[in-house]
Amino acid sequence: DYDAGLRVIDISTPSNPAEVGCCDTPNYAWGVAVAGSYAYVADYDAGLRVIDISTPSNPAEVGYCDTPGVAYDVAVASSYAYVADGDAGLRVIDISTSSNPTEVGYYVTPDYALGVAVAGSYAYVADEDSGLRVIDISTSSNPTEVGYCDTPGKAWGVAVAGSYAYVADYYD
Repeated sequence: DYDAGLRVIDISTPSNPAEVGCCDTPNYAWGVAVAGSYAYVADYDAGLRVIDISTPSNPAEVGYCDTPGVAYDVAVASSYAYVADGDAGLRVIDISTSSNPTEVGYYVTPDYALGVAVAGSYAYVADEDSGLRVIDISTSSNPTEVGYCDTPGKAWGVAVAGSYAYVADYYD
């Protein structure tokens, strides 16, 4: 038996990475984003977990927001976390109060939101059979889709750099 969830690994000596701390989460930790002294964990059926990492050897959960779907991935920008929440689409969560993160908006994508990246005023969602969805998040309470690009397989993950989105796409 072991704790599942967030693992903190010291990589200051790249040839000898070592775990220094962990924080058990209620479900399956699928995705993580770090901003400031907090890690935000997409924890499958248990939604978004907020973990204080100011002491890496002793991370501790300080808040959570249960999402309606299955949290697979998370991206953080400014005072919001954006959660790829399976069939519940993209969830926008205000994280300005770490002990009480609160959903403020959402956009239900056509398929199954599995990955998310944020750049500027847009969230890019890997939406399984519906490819890449581009969501305008400039109004956090009312995100809207502004474009999409279908992919030949199943869009699973996404990263954005400059003017390009890189989508992990697979066939089953």
